[in-house]
Amino acid sequence: MASVAFHESVTAVQHYTDRLFSFRITRPQSMRFRSGQFIMLGLLVDGEPLMRAYSIASPSWAEELEFFSIKVPNGPLTSRLQHIKIGDEILLSAKPVGTLVLNSLTRAKRLFMFSTGTGIAPFASLMRDPDTYETYDEVYLTHTCREVAELKYGQELTETLMEDPLCGEEAQKQFRLYNSVTREDFPFQGRITTLIENGKLFSDLGIPPLNVETDRAMICGSMEMTKDISTILKGIGMKSGTNSRPAEYVVERAFVG
Repeated sequence: MASVAFHESVTAVQHYTDRLFSFRITRPQSMRFRSGQFIMLGLLVDGEPLMRAYSIASPSWAEELEFFSIKVPNGPLTSRLQHIKIGDEILLSAKPVGTLVLNSLTRAKRLFMFSTGTGIAPFASLMRDPDTYETYDEVYLTHTCREVAELKYGQELTETLMEDPLCGEEAQKQFRLYNSVTREDFPFQGRITTLIENGKLFSDLGIPPLNVETDRAMICGSMEMTKDISTILKGIGMKSGTNSRPAEYVVERAFVG
């Protein structure tokens, strides 16, 4: 169990569907983190802290901390967390950690960020960080969900990104969002692994397929998707990186949702 270091206040809550919501909390003055990291977050339940790992969706420079969460009806934490209101108290651990940071990858031309569901959260941080656009010429975020309504968080982020005073000008030239849906009609349908393997992702974007020489990748989402994309990347010669040993792709394993 992570020890509680900070007691922060909820400043905003937005519900997207009956399964997804985002919220923002005050940021501890002493807290430092790198875009893409996660932290232990929770509530006081029966006098004891109940904590889970959550990716920080806000960029490292933000004044508040943003999170994107699923709602699990019987989930020990999310069944309670989904009912938070402005002013409620959120518990935080002391130290953000994680491998989905720019320093875990070796330099290259293109960055692909593959996400499903709430796995978009760390990329919501990275897509708003100027360092991402200084490091890569092209940045591609894929977000795959079951239903069209579940794409809204990422779509809204992309719209505001283009007007961002810190990196909007760069994002307009370098960033692309690619959404796909698995259970409803949508222009781009299917699992992201299928769209990579059959080449549709790249033909839709009008770009060359993945190449170990030019590309780096980050993965966050369901266990099945994470495993399958890792297999694809290994198949083209990519190796998994860490903070201490940068390589061609990284995976977030401590993931809620």
